[in-house]
Amino acid sequence: MSDVHSGACLCGRVRFRARGPMRGVVYCHCSQCRRQSGHVYAATDVDDAALTVEGGDNVTWYAASDFARRGFCATCGSVLFWKANGAQRTSVMAGSFDLPSGLVAEGHIFVADKGDYYAITDGLPQHARAPDDEPADGTDAG
Repeated sequence: MSDVHSGACLCGRVRFRARGPMRGVVYCHCSQCRRQSGHVYAATDVDDAALTVEGGDNVTWYAASDFARRGFCATCGSVLFWKANGAQRTSVMAGSFDLPSGLVAEGHIFVADKGDYYAITDGLPQHARAPDDEPADGTDAG
């Protein structure tokens, strides 16, 4: 897999490049991700220092919770980013990368909140919440 990965929103006003290693794709089934995307999020993440965004003035950030925000193209509405407050890494939606992406699926989070209209049958690890930072109050990841 190449060290440089590029991608864009649907209309192309926002383009990005990610350099270096990225985490495997994690599928998020929380209610906020489902409501925003219409199904589930599929995202990798990259160190902020390795992420370059062109057309960043077209990215609108929405604080869906008090600990994270979601970035999308203000023109076409493409969901592009998810970022925890104060984090040094940004989640990037896997479907926004140009092909071949070289990305590999890694697992599922917030499966306790998944929609009732589908089953997860791919054999990947499943977590009721986020494995590293499960909220103590039982709320979605944001």
